[in-house]
Amino acid sequence: MTLEACAEIVRKGDPDRFLAVMAAPVAARARLLPLYAFNVEVARAPWVTEEPLIAEMRLQWWLDALEEIAGGGPVRRHEVATPLAEVLSPEAARDLVPLVEARRWDAYREPFADGAALEAHLAATSGRLMGAAARALGAEDGQAVLADLGLAMGLAGWFLAVPALLARGRWPLPDDRPEAIADLARSGLARLAAARATGLPARAVPAARTAWRTEGVLRRAAARPDRVLGGGLDEAEVVRRAGLLRRALTGGW
Repeated sequence: MTLEACAEIVRKGDPDRFLAVMAAPVAARARLLPLYAFNVEVARAPWVTEEPLIAEMRLQWWLDALEEIAGGGPVRRHEVATPLAEVLSPEAARDLVPLVEARRWDAYREPFADGAALEAHLAATSGRLMGAAARALGAEDGQAVLADLGLAMGLAGWFLAVPALLARGRWPLPDDRPEAIADLARSGLARLAAARATGLPARAVPAARTAWRTEGVLRRAAARPDRVLGGGLDEAEVVRRAGLLRRALTGGW
């Protein structure tokens, strides 16, 4: 049960977070990689099968693992669950239950009722993960700010994933009119601006830096909402990596 296994899972399944973690201090990597590997495993659980019942069983496995961690007793041996138990407090494990439960959406084909439902989904997934990452680094303060940052990051990632979700028969947007998409993007930018205006504890910075692409993606979505449905929100690779390098060198996020 090594950290290398978690790193490989994140590298393959969440390359943006992997790059951000590799730019963090070694001690922070050891805390973040098991958490992000857990997120990859949970996020992909509903997609490895077309059967909702099997997807539910896979998600229940992770709910049971979190329950074991929260209970403070023995935790099942697993390449991710075992190191995860070493970085999560019982309270942090309980806080991640909504993240797993929210992934049930991926197992079915019902659309979100409205924008608020989509934002609730992003808050439960990306928002919870951001808060848990900061706590794993010892940053207990600023959870409301981290929730805003995580939601904004989740929205940017959601926009990037929309073409693939549509191709798989999902309805990822409650309203796919250009003006509605642009409004969503602007709401994400407002959350990001609020987070930056408030600031974060220094210990939370390696977690917050995983959102380094958020502003660019949301700005492009607000300006060209047609690119959300058709693709084209990604920036050039050299620009993407340069943005992360600049933040790492300046200590920013």
